[in-house]
Amino acid sequence: MKKKADPFYKSTAWKKCRETILTRDHYLCQPCLRRGKLTTANTAHHIKPLAKAPDLALDEDNLESICPTCHNQEHPERAKRKKDEKKKEKRRARVIKIEGNRVDIL
Repeated sequence: MKKKADPFYKSTAWKKCRETILTRDHYLCQPCLRRGKLTTANTAHHIKPLAKAPDLALDEDNLESICPTCHNQEHPERAKRKKDEKKKEKRRARVIKIEGNRVDIL
């Protein structure tokens, strides 16, 4: 079962804030950069989780740019859920009923 996306992440305020963070960090993954590795980032990550600190939702000091690999390490429960969903999708069988054209023989 897919979890519905938090409406916050569709808000104009979040989209602007996300873009500001990615631009500030030059689209570079900050955890990778701390390890001396250059990796492109595509996500603005809440250092203190949104659920635990909603007052810091748009606080630039609580956000950093992060790559998908590091983001999955920060949120292993999400990566596991995606793997489980893929496994379920692979098990689905697609059944198609095929019937030939009727031919009347005289």
